[in-house]
Amino acid sequence: MPTPDFQPTLEGETVILRPLRAEDWHEMFAAASDPLIWELHPANDRYKESVFRGYFDGAMTSQMAFAIIERASGKIIGSSRYHDYDAALGEVEIGWTFIVRAYWGGSANAEIKRLMLAHAFRFVPTVIFWVGESNWRSQRAMEKIGGKRREGLYTRAVSGLDKKQVIFEIKRPPA
Repeated sequence: MPTPDFQPTLEGETVILRPLRAEDWHEMFAAASDPLIWELHPANDRYKESVFRGYFDGAMTSQMAFAIIERASGKIIGSSRYHDYDAALGEVEIGWTFIVRAYWGGSANAEIKRLMLAHAFRFVPTVIFWVGESNWRSQRAMEKIGGKRREGLYTRAVSGLDKKQVIFEIKRPPA
């Protein structure tokens, strides 16, 4: 199995996912500063600059984060990242995703996840997604792309969040 590269450039029909760069800060924060984006998220104050700064800095440190670029305009419309790669378990998380509301309900999220899943399946047989227990919007989005919910509720102290979450998983399709 090849050595994992969890920060390539991934190109779809309508979006490009490219490695997040420090100079993306202003445009990324402008995209993230809508309180309604974070309304159902466990970190529902992430629209505030000081809180988003922690998210952004963590994304930069992870070296697994992407700026989501709308192909037609070249504008940043969100971010996503891989997280917590575990070779022994054969899984990696996709998450920390947000997109501007203008792209909600369309094909952008499915395309983003399709690109990231296809890349991750080169290295692991299982991809997981942590979703806030009350974040029905993200849970529906997970179901739409084929995510299967694991039994139970989970907590983790990543970024100071200790709220209940659910885990969805998607298995690599058979060859």
